[in-house]
Amino acid sequence: MKKLILLACLNLLSIQYAQSQSKSLFNRKDLKGWHVDVPEMDKDATVKSPFLVRNGLLVSLGSPGGHLITDTEYNNFRWTFQYRFAGKPGNCGALVFVSTSRALYDMFPKSIEVQMMNQNAGDFWCIQEDITVPDMEKRRGPKEKWGVNGDKLRRVPNLTDGTEKPLGEWNSMVIECVKNTIKVWLNGELVNYGYNATAETGQLALQSEGSEVEFKEIKVTPIKELSK
Repeated sequence: MKKLILLACLNLLSIQYAQSQSKSLFNRKDLKGWHVDVPEMDKDATVKSPFLVRNGLLVSLGSPGGHLITDTEYNNFRWTFQYRFAGKPGNCGALVFVSTSRALYDMFPKSIEVQMMNQNAGDFWCIQEDITVPDMEKRRGPKEKWGVNGDKLRRVPNLTDGTEKPLGEWNSMVIECVKNTIKVWLNGELVNYGYNATAETGQLALQSEGSEVEFKEIKVTPIKELSK
C-alpha cells in the first residue's frame, strides 16, 4: 500500500512539474513568437495572411496555402493543442522538425507532418524527412515506392481511426518528440508512433491547407529528463 501511495505521489509530482515547465505558444491576442510563410503573399502584396486571431482563438483560414512557423526551434518536447474545424471538415496539419522553407512543391517546409485531415488525423507525412514505423511495409506500401518527395509514398497511416470528435467539438492532440522518435495521441488515444526519424530538432508549424481550423491551448513542454 505504501509503495502504491509513493508511486501515486511521484506521478502527481511529475505531472505538476511538467505543467510548471509548459510554455504557451499562443497568447490569445496576436501571433507573437510565430512567422507566416505564404508563397502567394510574396507574389501579390494585396494577399492577406490566412492566419489570424479571432475571439481568442488562433485561426487558419485554409486559403491561401502556407504555414505558420514558430520562431524558436525545439528538441525533446511535448507539443499539445486543441483544434476543431470551424465549418466543413477538411485538411490541415501540424509539422515538427521544421527546417528549410518551401522544400517541397515550393510550398511545404522540410519536416514531418502529423496529419489533422478529417478521418485521417494522426497520419505521418514525410516532407524531405523520413521516419520508420512498426509494420512499415504493410502500412506504407511497397518499399521500392517509399520516398520523401515527388510521387513517392510519403504517407504513413495512423494506427487507429474513429478517434476524432464530431464536427464542432474540440479535438485534443499531443505530439511527443524525444530525440528521433515521435508519438501522437488524439483525444487520449495513441494513434501513431515512429522512430529513426531523419531529424530530431527544428521549428513547429501549423498549416493553411484548404479548410478553416480553430486552435487553442497551444503549449510546448520540454522533456528534460530524457534529453540528457
